Amino acid sequence: MLKRHAILSGIIISVILLAAAAGNYPGGSQADKSSIGFSWEHNYISNLFAEKAVNDAPNTARPWAVSGMIFLSIACALFFVEFSKRIPLKSAAAVIKYFGIAAMVFTFLIATPFHDIMVTVSSTIFLISMFYVTVFVFRSRLHLFKFLCALYLASFYSIMYVHGSGDFREYLPIIQKVLFASSILLVLGLHYFSEADDFRKLKSS
Repeated sequence: MLKRHAILSGIIISVILLAAAAGNYPGGSQADKSSIGFSWEHNYISNLFAEKAVNDAPNTARPWAVSGMIFLSIACALFFVEFSKRIPLKSAAAVIKYFGIAAMVFTFLIATPFHDIMVTVSSTIFLISMFYVTVFVFRSRLHLFKFLCALYLASFYSIMYVHGSGDFREYLPIIQKVLFASSILLVLGLHYFSEADDFRKLKSS
């Protein structure tokens, strides 16, 4: 029971810690550098990791945010490990497992001064792992997750384009949080509502 719910527990703890970080954020955002507190509309989650807030005050949210990222990275790494066990093809299972773990290591490093490069590296590796997950979901009978995985990947690629191009940048903080929530829901959905039997027949094909 504890093992089955370890991923959910880690995510819940992470969300609580990130919420606490938002509550301790001094202020400043891309819309108003002199604003007070954390704006869910205008602040990026990454603002919580900086040593100084956007308004140049010492960032008291950072310890909470870094702790939250530790739990989130561990929880998601556990998901890739557990999900890979359901895939009968060893080579594909290894990609899902090890690329997923690597993506979570680099995701944690987003909380460091190497934020910008870590976003690119972690996103690329994460998408490779999720692409493999999606391929096998499409070859299963998990019809709802076929739609959800396709929608998720399309959304992720679109957001990466927006992030890189600089277009619609004023909407990115909101889009970022929607993607964050979508990632959590998809991970939990696949963890709880897929089984090894859903993919077992793929080995022979």
